[in-house]
Amino acid sequence: MKIAIIETGGKQYLVAEGQKIQVEKNPDFNKVLLLADGDKVEVGKPYLNKKVTAELLGEKRLDKVTAFKYHSKTRYRKKKGHRQSMLLAVIKSLA
Repeated sequence: MKIAIIETGGKQYLVAEGQKIQVEKNPDFNKVLLLADGDKVEVGKPYLNKKVTAELLGEKRLDKVTAFKYHSKTRYRKKKGHRQSMLLAVIKSLA
């Protein structure tokens, strides 16, 4: 079974062919750190000259995360919300 470790969006993912993953928007699957096929393992320094191809299924947004700052006795209150956009992708090939 072929597996690879890729870096996209500042995070690293362990992927295999046919696997569904959820990554941040604007994915770049060209940064391959490791490629393993059975006993044969290739490690990049820092990256390999390989590509992982994926098919994009769609996009979704995660639940809202609320950040709240509060200082007692000074009437200081700040509330901020954020929803992260994510893409759903299926790994097609590891080459």
